[in-house]
Amino acid sequence: MNRVLLGALLGVTVGVADVLLMFPLQFQDRTAALLGAFCARFALGFFAATVRLPLSPIWAGIVVGLLTSAPDAIITKSYAPILGTGVLFGAVCGWAVGRWAVPAASG
Repeated sequence: MNRVLLGALLGVTVGVADVLLMFPLQFQDRTAALLGAFCARFALGFFAATVRLPLSPIWAGIVVGLLTSAPDAIITKSYAPILGTGVLFGAVCGWAVGRWAVPAASG
């Protein structure tokens, strides 16, 4: 599958998954919190599929997951759940990229 299309699909999938995980929680501004979480996870899925790192796809996904999760974890001081789901979603996205993405052209 084309990496950009796969990235968009992965982004929507992990974005919705993260919103569903956060839905039972209480926030001062619920809409902003859920929209921000969706956007951050969309970026994770999209970049996990489109970046080219000299690592296996799963490790590349984990790196992207950590990098896209770190700002939210620092701002909210909620490190474990945000970084944990970032690593998990990154690994899953990396696995999906390894399984379904069209290999990169050489050269």
